[in-house]
Amino acid sequence: MSVTRAEYCVIACAEAWRDNGEVLASPMGLVPSVGARLARRTFAPDLLLTDGEALLIGPDGATEGWLPYRRHLTAVTGGRRHVMMGASQIDRFGNQNISCIGDWSRPRRQLLGMRGAPVNTLNNPTSYWIPRHSTRVFVERVDVVCGVGYDRAAAAGPSATRFHCLPRVVTDLAVLDFATPDHTMRLASV
Repeated sequence: MSVTRAEYCVIACAEAWRDNGEVLASPMGLVPSVGARLARRTFAPDLLLTDGEALLIGPDGATEGWLPYRRHLTAVTGGRRHVMMGASQIDRFGNQNISCIGDWSRPRRQLLGMRGAPVNTLNNPTSYWIPRHSTRVFVERVDVVCGVGYDRAAAAGPSATRFHCLPRVVTDLAVLDFATPDHTMRLASV
């Protein structure tokens, strides 16, 4: 039996939640969502999954409970959530861009916008799923900082680094992490 690249990517995404304990998983996209469910079924039984709204769901999609918005905000602002989102650009320190390509005042391409990226990266562990590993995504410097990387969090001081953690970047070609003395991205596995 052969394993597909997509299956390897799902497994690599699932591994992002290993040893997280009881945290709210917030996977964005199909591969991270399947990865979160795989983690819950195999090695992370305490992982909380949501439907993206107000329900807590089991690995099979069945409703397990209700997550009122105020409780969700408590999790979001207190480091009890692990987000896995995308990146249109990402640099070696983990600064992420999902807003625009080019100069902010006159972008060549308009993207999603900031969304919750600044809050996610400063208040929760945040991993990234990048479906197509390329030099267009992995850049020297992002055009707009949406998700805060290690260099900018450190420059902002202790209030920005309290919950800041970028565990991994999963792509269709590799898994990367920031487990270096200066928190620059490195190749963890192929």
